[in-house]
Amino acid sequence: MTSFLIIDDHPLFRDALGGAVRLAHPEAQIFEATSIAEALQVLAGEQGIDLALLDLSLPDATGFDGFQRLRETHPRLPVAIVSSEEDQHVIREALSLGAAGYLPKSTSKRELAASIERLLSGSISVPKEFMADRGHAGSSTALQARLRELTPQQLRVLDLIRRGYQNKEIAIELQLAESTVKAHVTEILRKLRLYSRNKAIIEIGKIDLPNARPRQAGKPERTKLQ
Repeated sequence: MTSFLIIDDHPLFRDALGGAVRLAHPEAQIFEATSIAEALQVLAGEQGIDLALLDLSLPDATGFDGFQRLRETHPRLPVAIVSSEEDQHVIREALSLGAAGYLPKSTSKRELAASIERLLSGSISVPKEFMADRGHAGSSTALQARLRELTPQQLRVLDLIRRGYQNKEIAIELQLAESTVKAHVTEILRKLRLYSRNKAIIEIGKIDLPNARPRQAGKPERTKLQ
């Protein structure tokens, strides 16, 4: 069962987020917290939470303080920011700090549900109008420079993404937990500033990956983009 933690001190918006979660995952288990302190208590007792949805405006947090506390204590937990603030500089700062995504509170319930699905697959979800580097990775030289920020394991994951493997298949291939693969995918997209799995496949297909593991003999390339 997929588990979520909604961290927001406004009951109406907690209900709205819960409705979006249920739209994407009707059987989801949803935990709620009204502060960072409550969130940390929940996380101390629940080890299997798949995604946290965090409001930046909380009684015991200012700016990104609460987000950073969550990242420091639970670095493997994907945390997406849900905020009424839609300034591009704030969104860019959230992503640079490691947010799994940024969801404006003005987003419709159906769009929130679609964003939650992308987040659970490991993709980064950002507002449609967000123009990080005008929505592309920039020149091949810039992209190759960003590739140097990836760890060897992230490069192996990216190579399999490029070849059309899905997260479950990557987990089997590299003998990793699927949750670990999702975390790698999120970090890869954030570091490369691509924000979309299919965009990564297209852009990385144009260049050679450094130290990428060669394709195994007899193992066909995957061509289906999902």
